[in-house]
Amino acid sequence: MKWTQVFDPFNNIALSALIAVVPILFIFWALIIKKMKGYKASLIATAVAILIAIFIYGMPINLALLSTANGALYGLFPICWIIITAVFLFNITVESGQFEIIKHFMASITSDRRLQALLIAFSFGSFLEGTAGFGAPVAITAAMLVGLGFNPLYAAGICLIANTAPVAFGSIGIPITVASQVTSIPEMAISQMVGRTLPILSVMLPFYLVVLMAGVKGAKEVLPAIFLTGISFAFLQWMASNYLGPALPDVIAGIGSIVVLIIFLKFWKPKNIWRFANESAPTMIAKNKYTTGQIIRAWSPFILLTVMVIAWGMPPIKELFNAVGMAQFEFPGLHHVIFDKNGKGIPHIYRFNYLSAAGTALLLSALISVPLIGLKFGDAIRIFKATLKQLKFPIITIASVLAFAYIVNDSGISITMAEALANTGFLFPFFAPVLGWLGVFITGSDTSANALFGKLQAATATSIGVDPVVTVAANVSGGVVGKMISPQSIAVAAAAGHLVGRESELFRFTVRHSFIMLLLICFIVLAQAYLFSWIIPEYQMLSPKASSSTTDFSKGYIYLLVLGSVLIAFAMAVILIARNKALNKNTPTETATK
Repeated sequence: MKWTQVFDPFNNIALSALIAVVPILFIFWALIIKKMKGYKASLIATAVAILIAIFIYGMPINLALLSTANGALYGLFPICWIIITAVFLFNITVESGQFEIIKHFMASITSDRRLQALLIAFSFGSFLEGTAGFGAPVAITAAMLVGLGFNPLYAAGICLIANTAPVAFGSIGIPITVASQVTSIPEMAISQMVGRTLPILSVMLPFYLVVLMAGVKGAKEVLPAIFLTGISFAFLQWMASNYLGPALPDVIAGIGSIVVLIIFLKFWKPKNIWRFANESAPTMIAKNKYTTGQIIRAWSPFILLTVMVIAWGMPPIKELFNAVGMAQFEFPGLHHVIFDKNGKGIPHIYRFNYLSAAGTALLLSALISVPLIGLKFGDAIRIFKATLKQLKFPIITIASVLAFAYIVNDSGISITMAEALANTGFLFPFFAPVLGWLGVFITGSDTSANALFGKLQAATATSIGVDPVVTVAANVSGGVVGKMISPQSIAVAAAAGHLVGRESELFRFTVRHSFIMLLLICFIVLAQAYLFSWIIPEYQMLSPKASSSTTDFSKGYIYLLVLGSVLIAFAMAVILIARNKALNKNTPTETATK
């Protein structure tokens, strides 16, 4: 059976667009008015989209169901695979007690609340966003700040706003991976375009956060620290996104800005230690409670994660893993069965790259970490099961949202909305970030927003003569400022900050800042589209066809040998650190006598 997409079922683009937008409006209604749980809203929205595709667009029932299944399968792997393994790695760090050392290390550097917010909410939160994402960074950093004595509302609100900078590259770059998947624009091109937009916001955000806390006068007192944090983060974010890809900008920028600020604070201190108005005077934090070796051991899972993800992103290793560890197949009954308006069959090839997937690198990092941080593999199995249970509803939500995205794209519903939006003409690039902002507000995830609107952005840009990577990247960038007001994010931050029942206060705290940052990104994208088009990276659209395997894999094996040597050396160092600690505990203190 072959079927050609219909883009204007009523022969009136405005009326067709009104029908096409019904599933989107349902999500708004379900989440905002009915306050329905995310997984329920996404499942029902998918059902609504299927009904519209079948009864309005004339899509055959079997194609509609197959398209939905294809999307859900992609949601489970590789997307959920990354989320599960990232949260698993974080959970074993907490379970082992090593995260307490990390918390103490972060908090003991300074007792100034402004600098603590920069270190924990901004830099450390960015690092966590790069590894775990999907709500974990806000929950962790808000809980840490409350534990340090922050006002709960400020702690939660500041962490939500600080989480703006890293969202686009969260969870090892999965939002950009999804945007690439639904648009066929290479990941690297989208990463480069986003990396030429967000650093402008990143360099301003530390100052913005401190002004919110302490006012302009309070921000001026720590201006050198703010400047170094913002500049170092923005530079590393730009460099990693433009030259390494979407997997590591948050990890590298987060770690880099932490290191820069820590080194700077060894030589510079603010004249006044700033605290909240109703706080007591700061108490001294115990120095040298943990040795350098203990701190390295506590950070070892995240150090391993960084090394592994860098290695997994190297072309020789990726090509080798794809050659020996990837199964791909044409999706039965769907591949080249649906035709676009140009009469071209739409490919549906599913790739199960179980070795080269970033989630596999995360899983291996976690498994190597298990004995290094003092756990047994039996504990790891128990924690992994608990992680699956913890993520059961996010897994359902993501699978259903990707199913929704695929049925909307394959049926032509998204193209209908694109055709209507193209009527904004010259100004569409200005409104492109608004779509991403709305998508993240609805779903709570930049990944899901890109799945929903990525194809629409690309199609609309093409129809008005703008390079589609500009508007697809705008969807990613606009989405990041919607995260702070997403109902799901608000709920996570409220729970972590002991603000359950006060969600409306938290929403009011963040909403105006979301609009301000969105407006800034809208103007940046408009300028990129027309005034600074030289900033757009050169790229070629991805081909769905499998490439012929004639690559020399010897370099990949050499890289793996080097990686293995580095991992063994690092593991032995951490084991020696742990043994020395145990020996010191068991050795009685000798009393010197004269």
